[in-house]
Amino acid sequence: MGRTADALHEVFGVPVAPATVACWFKRSALGIIEQVLPVIRDRIAAAAVVHFDETGMRTNSRLAWLHSASTATDVLLSARPKRGTAAMDAAGVLPAFAGIAVHDAWAPYDTYTDVTHALCNAHVLRELVYVTDTATGEVADLAAQAINALTGLWHLVTAARGEGREPDPVTIGEQQHLLRSAVVLGAQATAARSGKLQRKHRALFLRLQNRRDDYLRFVTDPQVPFDNNAAEQTIRMPKLRIKVSGCMRTLTGAEHFAATRSYTPARSSRSVRPACGSDVRSCR
Repeated sequence: MGRTADALHEVFGVPVAPATVACWFKRSALGIIEQVLPVIRDRIAAAAVVHFDETGMRTNSRLAWLHSASTATDVLLSARPKRGTAAMDAAGVLPAFAGIAVHDAWAPYDTYTDVTHALCNAHVLRELVYVTDTATGEVADLAAQAINALTGLWHLVTAARGEGREPDPVTIGEQQHLLRSAVVLGAQATAARSGKLQRKHRALFLRLQNRRDDYLRFVTDPQVPFDNNAAEQTIRMPKLRIKVSGCMRTLTGAEHFAATRSYTPARSSRSVRPACGSDVRSCR
């Protein structure tokens, strides 16, 4: 608030108190909460594909949570004292949503049974890379095979649709077979679950096996993206704000901040690592 007041003074030559800026901010946030957020919420709930994510936000010296729901045109951020289904129910999107929800493999999302789920492949690629870094022998080789198959599928799908055609079913089937065999053999190779690390590796292979359709939904449905980077870009600026300016002093202030960011989300031009198989997306 102080920096904003200083900027206004410098630009317009009129002294403005930080408390005045805070009053303006509160007044505008309340208007957004009452009049604008219900419209955004309904638009997102009616969309075909929505990106969901959540992140911690220090508030009043405690850990609160910022939940996001976004499409190509709308963003809804909500600050809540707790993380989980209660917070997502309070946000109001998922209880009314019946489309395709793109998210990571966080379990509370799966409680919404009317939703078609699409899991983020960038997340699972990072987990597979972790396996190659921490495992040896067959397990590491199978994780590498899964990485190559998954990125291979993305490149095949992207190239085909970029040329206005459907991916070749034969080559798609070959990569899907390589992925399937990697995760099945990986689950068998870690069946002993000897140690915490191997149990973690086995859980990953089993998740890839059991939720194969959710991870590969981008192959069969052109409107489903490979990853959930759009949601991560939506929460990038709030994380940067905490890093630069510190924690929010009150939960009410965090709610006002989330409402304002829902109304005026900035576009992102930051590129994503090619290893994640993603193109550049904006948060609006």
